[in-house]
Amino acid sequence: MTESTRGRIQAVALELFTENGYEKTSLREIAERLGVTKAALYYHFKSKDEIVSSFAEDRLQRLDEIIEWAQAQPPGLTRRQELLSRYADEFFASNHPSVMRFFEQNQTVVKTMSAGIGMRDRMMRVASLMADDADDPAEQLRTALALFAVHGSWFAIKRDIPLEERKRVALEVAEDLWRPRVSP
Repeated sequence: MTESTRGRIQAVALELFTENGYEKTSLREIAERLGVTKAALYYHFKSKDEIVSSFAEDRLQRLDEIIEWAQAQPPGLTRRQELLSRYADEFFASNHPSVMRFFEQNQTVVKTMSAGIGMRDRMMRVASLMADDADDPAEQLRTALALFAVHGSWFAIKRDIPLEERKRVALEVAEDLWRPRVSP
């Protein structure tokens, strides 16, 4: 399978899953939108779950690389800042808006899929690495919330703003959360 065919199938499936919902979208509808037969689509992906797994696996691999990098760094503010920056770079990459809309609109289905479980596990690992040098419970919470500020920017910022602006705002708020507090 060529990358372009795989990418086209993923993009169309994401589009339909977002428009109609995962449960209400069939492989036949995906094939029709692509202008191919169901058999041709089936050659590349045997099920809707395989399609979701295909775009989630790419993201999971990149999150694993971020986790591996962080584990090799000494804990502290420098690692925390770079970890958050790397996470944001991945989070705001290419098709992520479509993936986020899919996960948001299909939460019930995603919770039971291995891709959804894998994403949740990686997120918790990154959150743990963000806070592993913090002894104070409030600081632990702030560092984990910083990560979720980036993640939550898709849901909390309602208006349609350019991707780079959304990323800038998310990182600004995240940094406000994890920066050490200075007593007056």
